[in-house]
Amino acid sequence: MAKQMRCVICDYVYDESIGDPENGVAPGTTWENVPEDWVCPLCYVGKDQFEEV
Repeated sequence: MAKQMRCVICDYVYDESIGDPENGVAPGTTWENVPEDWVCPLCYVGKDQFEEV
């Protein structure tokens, strides 16, 4: 099952099954494989501001 990670700042949810194709993260990319320099597409904080849903 795909993991979902929620931004604690703006509530954006990264879903592994959807990815973030508009920002270079293909569907099916696990959270661990999202690049460390990726930022939330809504509020631009880093991965350290996300928690598992």
